[in-house]
Amino acid sequence: MPFSIETKDLGRIYKIRQAKKGEMKTLVALQAVTMQVQEGELFGLLGPNGAGKTTLIKILTTLLAPSSGSAKVAGLDVLKRADLIRQQINMVSGGETSGYGLLTVRENLWMFSQFYGIASQEANARIKRLLELVGLSDRANTRSSNLSTGLRQKMNIVRGFLTDPQVLFLDEPTLGLDVGAARDVRQLVQQWMQDNRQRSVLLTTHYLVEAEELCDRVAIINKGKLLACDSPAALKQQLQKEAIFQIELDAPRLLRPEVFNTLAGLNSFHIIAENGKTTIDLQLAEEAALAQIIAVITEQGARILSLQKREPTLEDVFVKLVGASMAEVEHADTPAG
Repeated sequence: MPFSIETKDLGRIYKIRQAKKGEMKTLVALQAVTMQVQEGELFGLLGPNGAGKTTLIKILTTLLAPSSGSAKVAGLDVLKRADLIRQQINMVSGGETSGYGLLTVRENLWMFSQFYGIASQEANARIKRLLELVGLSDRANTRSSNLSTGLRQKMNIVRGFLTDPQVLFLDEPTLGLDVGAARDVRQLVQQWMQDNRQRSVLLTTHYLVEAEELCDRVAIINKGKLLACDSPAALKQQLQKEAIFQIELDAPRLLRPEVFNTLAGLNSFHIIAENGKTTIDLQLAEEAALAQIIAVITEQGARILSLQKREPTLEDVFVKLVGASMAEVEHADTPAG
């Protein structure tokens, strides 16, 4: 099966001039990234902020040249055939504000279709269908300046699908959307893929539940390095030997993460504090380690509200691989859908 995206030992180094001495400092954004996205695949790219996801996407969309290695999109080299690649791809980023406020939703989309040379009759048919799929038909004649942030994002997403690209890059497409709007977008992505099995999507998202629902395979990247690449089910299978527990606490103060760092049998942990409660996700080498963890928690004056063992999720895999950055307390935002 042909590859829609292929990278080999891809690297990117930024040179940053020091403010005081005028010396050049290097920042390694990507390190020898090798991966393939098959034709017809919905592929997820996951990683914390600063992991290198944006740099990788910029290279694949011909906006940035690699420092080393090679990359191909739709079988074409990103350095040698950038002009042809741009005809076969499109990109949507969450939170962007493209479009002209004085134009209606339909007018904005029609204008973008003309940039790509789509015949007017075909463009209008695509616009009508896509607006129906995302539930935006009733706003087709509304000025885009009068749209809410979520509705404007829906318009941007329709723009990405409008050109019928062979490879579509979705960079956090549901960012800022409410539950219903995010569901509409996911359904659009799934339907679009089903309509033509030769299409491919590369999706970045911080909503791991979304990645688990949509993606055939996911790659996890951190500090410019590719840590893992497989199907969500296969990645979760790697954690089946570990004991995974979730403890909910009635804790007026945040627990001190450092008290967990030296506990025997604790492979990783993730503390989330919100709505006056604290939740701890634990990955244990063996269940016997749980007794010591409970003792440490109660010593800090926290009361345990619930304790449950559960099956591993993609988030558990992410936490285990990215690890170090997850040992800090986080105020978690609720995923949009």
